[in-house]
Amino acid sequence: MTEDVQKHSVHTLVFRSLKRTHDMFVSDQAKSITQDEESFKVKMGVKLKTEYSAVLHMPVLKEDKDRVSQHHGSVQNQHRFPDVFSQYLSGTDPEYLITGTHPYPSGPGVALTAETKLHRNPSEAGVHSMALALPPSQARQDASRTAAGVVDIHRHAGGAERSLPQSGALSLLEGSGTRNTSLVRKAPTMPKPQWHPPWKLFRVISGHLGWVRSIAVEPGNQWFVTGSADRTIKIWDLASGKLKLSLTGHISTVRGVAVSNRSPYLFSCGEDKQVKCWDLEYNKVIRHYHGHLSAVYDVDLHPTIDVLVTCSRDSTARVWDIRTKANVHTLTGHTNTVATVRCQSAEPQIITGSHDSTIRLWDLIAGKTRATLTNHKKSVRSIVLHPRQYTFASGSADNIKQWTFPDGNFIQNLSGHNAIVNTLAVNSDGVLVSGADNGTIHLWDWRTGYNFQRIHAAVQPGSLDSESGIFACLFDNSESRLITAEADKTIKVYKEDDSATEESHPVNWKPEILKRKRF
Repeated sequence: MTEDVQKHSVHTLVFRSLKRTHDMFVSDQAKSITQDEESFKVKMGVKLKTEYSAVLHMPVLKEDKDRVSQHHGSVQNQHRFPDVFSQYLSGTDPEYLITGTHPYPSGPGVALTAETKLHRNPSEAGVHSMALALPPSQARQDASRTAAGVVDIHRHAGGAERSLPQSGALSLLEGSGTRNTSLVRKAPTMPKPQWHPPWKLFRVISGHLGWVRSIAVEPGNQWFVTGSADRTIKIWDLASGKLKLSLTGHISTVRGVAVSNRSPYLFSCGEDKQVKCWDLEYNKVIRHYHGHLSAVYDVDLHPTIDVLVTCSRDSTARVWDIRTKANVHTLTGHTNTVATVRCQSAEPQIITGSHDSTIRLWDLIAGKTRATLTNHKKSVRSIVLHPRQYTFASGSADNIKQWTFPDGNFIQNLSGHNAIVNTLAVNSDGVLVSGADNGTIHLWDWRTGYNFQRIHAAVQPGSLDSESGIFACLFDNSESRLITAEADKTIKVYKEDDSATEESHPVNWKPEILKRKRF
């Protein structure tokens, strides 16, 4: 018959465990480890050589010798650092104690001699005498510097009173000539803008009964899609501009469209809070993505994985699995309408712009903000990624700003489009297009921010002059045509002017003294 196990309180068991642990480790803690002097010296010697070798041989004033020894202290410290103290305290020079091989802790210096005694700033007479001694080759090598580089003499020679022989001084200056050139700050210059041919109106396409709010071009470059305030999605032939198909299903304005390059799907979103997936082989809706609490303003597809990202007036962006319709992430953090969203394959993979005047860069895996850019003062309504560079631009009523990935470092402002910028587009040639609420289109050189063309096309006959806003613009996949969606219910197609030359349309560029980067 088994005996009953004696039961103890938790308090008793915890203290019993503590006592056993104490008994187990008390012998290790009680031992005093004696320090081996020899190993300590080796350790400190290695540390001094690796971390302080550059400053071990600095010149020390003799009058500071007592102060150094008092500061470093006791006999014990002198025993611990015998090499250092012997190096510092072994000199007999009446003015300086120099024990190194060159006057400065870094750089290929001149070997010290008995004549090298003083290290003090040169006088003006010494500077000018050194300047006159510069060889002509040195002057030719760096013609951009002012006469004989007085600042460089101060920096590299240390003055004529150092009592170096003249040949030694010249060799020092000649040897450091290339180094001097790299240290001289050049005056800031603005690069000249690249010449771009002007764009001209090529075709006007009518057919929608409301404002045209969004555009997307299919990967094969055969047709393009537009979404409108008349609640329809229309598919147009890109070559002829003829209507191919109309899709109905939304019950409010269609604010965003995107065509997949991985499957025969078209995605649309609208002010009816709906996100739809259309199968273009059957021309009907096959999936709905439910979750947004207010109007959905933009949609974009990830280029390499089957993920869809939408943004909404409910201040969120949502990441959807295309196949399962699952809401993978809800990206929260913005405090107002999220007006635009863009995806890319590199990190950070999602970029959003909002009416709270901020841009957020998101980590798709974690579903969290990686960086928040607060430079804009007005709503950010459009973001465009450069097709070749690791940069992007954002459009707002205050400025168009350019940024670098991955941290969103500011590059420059593109000022002059004094209107609410609704849309941006950029091609591989570095042409940035901005479209505004007042119907103006500005074309910029991406690298320099030079505005080389401004377009204000006439509105459709029968429309008011106030109905001339540009809501979306996009380059086709060949980048030879620019398509705009406008408030006069038309779609306009622009092409480059083939007859234009640099002589007929010169770059009217006046460089400023210094381009200030205004935040």
